[in-house]
Amino acid sequence: MQVCPLVFNPIYKPKIWGGRSLESVAYKKLPPDEPIGESWELADLDEGQSIVRSGPAQGATLNQLVKEWGTDLIGRAGLFEGRFPLLIKFLDAREHLSVQVHPDEAMAKRRGGNVRVKNEAWYILHAEPDGAIYRGFVDGVTRDSFVSAIESGTVTETLRHIPVKPGECYYLPSGTIHALGAGVVVAEVQTPSDTTYRVYDWDRVDPSTGQGRTLHVDESLECINFGLDDGGVQERSHVASVWTSVTRLVRCDSFMIERVRMVEGIEQDIPTGEMVVWILLEGSGEVQYGSGPSEPFARGDTVLIPAALGQARIKTNEDCQWLEATIPVSSELADHPRPDRSEFADPRTVQIGVSRQKPGT
Repeated sequence: MQVCPLVFNPIYKPKIWGGRSLESVAYKKLPPDEPIGESWELADLDEGQSIVRSGPAQGATLNQLVKEWGTDLIGRAGLFEGRFPLLIKFLDAREHLSVQVHPDEAMAKRRGGNVRVKNEAWYILHAEPDGAIYRGFVDGVTRDSFVSAIESGTVTETLRHIPVKPGECYYLPSGTIHALGAGVVVAEVQTPSDTTYRVYDWDRVDPSTGQGRTLHVDESLECINFGLDDGGVQERSHVASVWTSVTRLVRCDSFMIERVRMVEGIEQDIPTGEMVVWILLEGSGEVQYGSGPSEPFARGDTVLIPAALGQARIKTNEDCQWLEATIPVSSELADHPRPDRSEFADPRTVQIGVSRQKPGT
């Protein structure tokens, strides 16, 4: 099977805190009468395995393609413990999510098994007027004072409460205590892990059991980072032209997220060589490749562009907006010596090969 663009069927996850907002915000056709908290858009885990929706690879699982296509799919990104290196979701918090934390690399190595590092980022798609997230601690919280707050039931008083609005993006590295607040819908980009430790669950009772959900206080305390917190918002960079714009939102060792806007009616080559994931927020279009039919996409879809797709073009049928997720890879020039900057002291000259020429000569 030759590599081709991939669009996947969503995997819906009922959650006690979930709702129905993914129908209107993320354009999903939810199963009836269930509170859906998560839609897994791109997953290679035992807990969920994405299946290709259409095209030459229709019916194949992501794990199957990882094994069959190898670097033709992921390029130089590398696997994450033998799995596709990203997990993409939409989350709908009808109620607060639990106050939780994910293991860092050191804890994952100590515990082994299915305990995996989980770095993640939230892009806010929708927020009610009082919508907020909880991320990190207010000033002065230590491990001892947090333990006291757990014992006294005052955990929320120790957490930083951050009002949010659509278009904002927050990075949550492993070890960061956090909770998604009620009335907020997000797109989530993360490392492929479903390891979550709950430290507080708002005294919620699971109607199916009549009991509270299991907490993981000891595990949480083992991996919470009580150090300084930067608030999770990185400085943005922005590049724009008449027809398109690209805004860098998050960059870390695990992934990079950029927001791309492109106007209706554009046909443009897709740079190939490294894997790219598009999370479609608005609009529709198609990926043209090879001699066969193009692969259509629309808002709510997640599209995986393989590294070895070859000559391919994007065509927008409407004004489009998507999140573009990639894996940072080292430059082939990283270990090469840099030129002496004095060679470029005269701004009127440019370096071409080993000669110096005036622009336009």
